[in-house]
Amino acid sequence: MSYIVALTGGIGSGKSTVAESFSRHGVSIVDADIIARQVVAPGEQALEELGKRFGTSIILADGSLNRPALRERIFSNPIEKEWVNKLLHPIIHSRTQHLIALAKTPYVVWVVPLLIENGLQTQADRILVVDVEPQIQLSRTMLRDGVDRQQAESIIAAQVSREKRLACADDIIDNSGDPQTIEPRVAQLHRQYLKLAAGENRQDIAKHD
Repeated sequence: MSYIVALTGGIGSGKSTVAESFSRHGVSIVDADIIARQVVAPGEQALEELGKRFGTSIILADGSLNRPALRERIFSNPIEKEWVNKLLHPIIHSRTQHLIALAKTPYVVWVVPLLIENGLQTQADRILVVDVEPQIQLSRTMLRDGVDRQQAESIIAAQVSREKRLACADDIIDNSGDPQTIEPRVAQLHRQYLKLAAGENRQDIAKHD
């Protein structure tokens, strides 16, 4: 089993940019968002279950999931949101563990936006938080998702607070400023994680001797 670095951060913080930087160092990336999209792809059992629950309004003409429509249905309905989470989370978790187990690199970067919200901190050896100033986060979310300020603020408010996220961090990347600062910081962390992973592997070998 590879050493697991959980990469998390609020919406619009730049998690994907940081993950791509680690990928350029040859690190295996397991992205919960990508897996979440895969499990509701056309032909998947989870999409069929969602269709039964919410009707054809959440299915697009090409048979794929209408994400905005589903988000609208569950955002202000805790019962429906919980139902969707109970359906999808076990499937996502199973696929995540499978992909981590397949990794051949000394450590894996597990990109998981809702790490703290879902209480998954103990499933990682190290937690890396991508942090960003609140106003920058707000403007990036509005631009990326094409939502107004009120919607963006609601999305951010639904996530764990910045303070709580930072309190769980072993390492932090500040992505509020120049993007050029990301690469050197990732290179530094990469060297650190290789050493940590090597130490972990030596301990595992010692246990089995």
